[in-house]
Amino acid sequence: MKILYIDTSSSFLYTGIVENDKVVQEEKKEFGQSLSEVALPKIASLFKKANIKPTEIDKIIVVNGPGSFTGIRIGLTIAKVYAWSLNIPITTIYSLEAMACSSKNDKIHVPIINARRDYVFAAIYDKNDKELLKPQHITIEKLKEKLKMIKEYEIISNDNFNSFEKIESYNPDIEKIVNHYKNKGNINPHAVNPEYLKLTEAEESKL
Repeated sequence: MKILYIDTSSSFLYTGIVENDKVVQEEKKEFGQSLSEVALPKIASLFKKANIKPTEIDKIIVVNGPGSFTGIRIGLTIAKVYAWSLNIPITTIYSLEAMACSSKNDKIHVPIINARRDYVFAAIYDKNDKELLKPQHITIEKLKEKLKMIKEYEIISNDNFNSFEKIESYNPDIEKIVNHYKNKGNINPHAVNPEYLKLTEAEESKL
């Protein structure tokens, strides 16, 4: 089985091809503002390096948020068009799920993404990736209140925060993520939507 993984929910491109439960090619690099320009060519290069045709992919797993609004749309557009045009099964996962799944210790996992104005996108998972706090847009103070009830946990993020003493950098384990979520139910490509977990700035301005 060959699975393509795509995550453009931040300034990083995290993508890879997993064949028979093993990563055969991957790209994990920060591209910043040029992400929209390089994402598709970089994904295309994975196929060339792996000597795999796009038609050979059995499934696509794409991150649909939360994170950068623009970044999320980049990955979803690529994945949806690819899945629809070649009739390939597609499913989505949260960026926070991927972050927790990549952890290599047995502590409670607390992935967080900076949502600005003292808010974060956050969730809490146990060592088996069972959801203890669903992904949500929450103030840092409220999150810290919830963490008071937990003895041992790790904060996972690629963002900088002064509110937490120690933060584990997020380095996605694409092989582990794909193998964990490969059996998740498929979605009609037209029904795949972003999960921003908050209003966009334009929507907030209208209100």
